[in-house]
Amino acid sequence: MKTLVVNKKQIGLAGIATLLMASCQQVQPVAKTEPGKSWLAGDHHVHTHYSVKWDNSVFPPAPILGGDAKYSIPLNAQMASHYGLSWMVITDHGGPNRAKLALEQAYPELVASRKALPQILQFYGMEFDVPGNSPGGRHASLIMPHRPSEAEQLYQIESRYNGRQGVPPGPEKAEDAFMLQALKAMDALADKPLLFVNHPARLASGFRQYNKVTPAQLRDWQDAAPEVVVGMSGAEGHQAATLNPDGSADLNAIRGEYPGYPTMGGYDQMTARLGGVWDSLLSEGRRWWVTGVSDSHGHYTDGWADFWPGQYAKTYVYADKNYDSVFSALKAGQVFVTTGDLIDALFVDVAVNGSARTASAGQTLTVTPDDELVLRVRFRDPDSTNGGGFNPQVARVDLIQGMITGAVANRNSDETADTKVSQRFYSTDWRIKDGYSTFELPLGKVSKSQYLRLRGTNQAAELEPQPDPKGEDPWQDLWFYSNPVFIEVSASQS
Repeated sequence: MKTLVVNKKQIGLAGIATLLMASCQQVQPVAKTEPGKSWLAGDHHVHTHYSVKWDNSVFPPAPILGGDAKYSIPLNAQMASHYGLSWMVITDHGGPNRAKLALEQAYPELVASRKALPQILQFYGMEFDVPGNSPGGRHASLIMPHRPSEAEQLYQIESRYNGRQGVPPGPEKAEDAFMLQALKAMDALADKPLLFVNHPARLASGFRQYNKVTPAQLRDWQDAAPEVVVGMSGAEGHQAATLNPDGSADLNAIRGEYPGYPTMGGYDQMTARLGGVWDSLLSEGRRWWVTGVSDSHGHYTDGWADFWPGQYAKTYVYADKNYDSVFSALKAGQVFVTTGDLIDALFVDVAVNGSARTASAGQTLTVTPDDELVLRVRFRDPDSTNGGGFNPQVARVDLIQGMITGAVANRNSDETADTKVSQRFYSTDWRIKDGYSTFELPLGKVSKSQYLRLRGTNQAAELEPQPDPKGEDPWQDLWFYSNPVFIEVSASQS
């Protein structure tokens, strides 16, 4: 296979297209990977030229290809592969008759792209327009399992339930209850899709002033379809909004295009705020995962607000390199998210001393009050430059601990009383072994069910992620988050 060589700071579309065509002509199927799981980077929110605008001067409205996103499916896949992704999901916007467009045009292009670029797993999906009183801004990544029925199954979901489908959409799609009906229908399918809520607080009017998507709705959606609704994006797309096409800073622009309240270290406030929405959901014992995406519509060097898939944010899953394994890992929360290639591997294990009992991200360790526990962490900080040409270093890792207290009385709760950073680790606290930074922490005996999660950054002095100022360089403010390990305390065994 010919390698695609690009300039990381100035990537011209015409040059990439020419190289892509040459590359695709010479692609050979890749050899099957060795058995055994590894951390595989991906992106579940990628737009293509099938995120169309609509010509409403004719009836029915006609699609305008490239109207809201610029690139073809294979170009996105080629660039995702170039930036180290093993998997991605095509998630184009809906619209008046987008279901037909997807089935007849977008899906055949995806099939061709899979054949041309077999080194990257390419899932079929869409950016689902959530029904409700104000569907604008209420979006979710809908990911289809890789099955022969995937195209028809998405067509049925989109044509029946997508909030913007129809000319005009039916009045029932203006009701929040219709989203619950849609989710129950998805949950009843034999091959269930996955749904991650996109940019949940992008339209918040202020700090903890949620708009369009509320904590109560997140709870309602997961309760309606617990095997479908599994989390939300944390590291948001449009991170290159503060960069001009030449790479200089646009001092009036906002990272992530969050107008009412900014991202915090590049992450949505529902994820980044300690003891906030995410912790409130976890404190109920919910299996609720966070991810990182590009939300790529067009590259900043072409005058848009985005990085290429995988250039800045990556969602890592611990899986074999095949569709079913990646899908299962996403569903199970065997996931961490990072920006700027701060790390490329992260193992967070809680173990019972003196036994083989252990649990990692997304898993539950059942213990008794007499068990002595230990936390074991290994992460890898790659010794290479990232998509911005930098080689950032991890300056600090935080251990976050929260109690599991059961269902909240207030469904709109966005806080927990006892979530805390229980320990901070710096470079002097870990040692390097076989390319990994490692450390352990005795946890002792625990009497209450709880969860542990990790957060790391290249900012040694910024103890909590702060609101991102206008014009901030996203490459200088990097964070990673693990998903939680749950500890369930049972009665002592005599």
